[in-house]
Amino acid sequence: MSTPVMIEADGLCKQFGSFLAVRNVTFSIPRGQVVAFLGPNGAGKTTTMRLLTGFVAPTHGSARIAGIDVQADRIAAAEHLGYLPENGPLYPDMTPMGLIRFFGTARGLSGARLASRVDDVIEQCSLQTVAHKPIGKLSKGYRQRVSMAQALLHDPEVLIMDEPTSGLDPNQIKGVRTLIRDLGRSKTILVSTHILQEVEPVADRVLFIHDGKIVFDGKPADLAHQAGNLEQAFYKLTAQPV
Repeated sequence: MSTPVMIEADGLCKQFGSFLAVRNVTFSIPRGQVVAFLGPNGAGKTTTMRLLTGFVAPTHGSARIAGIDVQADRIAAAEHLGYLPENGPLYPDMTPMGLIRFFGTARGLSGARLASRVDDVIEQCSLQTVAHKPIGKLSKGYRQRVSMAQALLHDPEVLIMDEPTSGLDPNQIKGVRTLIRDLGRSKTILVSTHILQEVEPVADRVLFIHDGKIVFDGKPADLAHQAGNLEQAFYKLTAQPV
């Protein structure tokens, strides 16, 4: 029996006025794979992720989560999806506990199930010591953990994370890497980054996007082998516009 495809992009294009941000992006990610979405700033990573999650409608093409077309039935697709946007919106006057309960209620959780999932993600994201402090008083690292907790709350099969380590210190980055590796044992994960050191510790596979187009799809070791190391491969792939 073949492994089911959990994230699928089919000819995705997105045009903003005369600017083509995403150009015929096509790929599929099977269950249980951790994929690093790599590319320079402005390459189209965030736009592609918004297309995959249904936050933005494509100009052409389609996206599916767990086999569900995100434009045809976004709510059904969202049941299988946890999305961590870059600098995700948080309510600074709320506590992590209050915010996570709020999101849980919005997702239809209640009673013992809600209480259990809140406790699970508080522990999973190491928020015990700050669970009752105002989010506005927390460090960026803790705020990022709160965003991660809300994405994990409904125990989704698929996680899409946009620059989850952006702005974090080395200890915080190490913690996020460990969490991604742990989650990758049971979930399908697409995580975007432009930081090369993030790739090999967490990813089974690399999708490299440049100028809105996928220019590499393969293992991290194969990408590094193309030019001797990941840094040189990055320079080589981004040397010319698509």
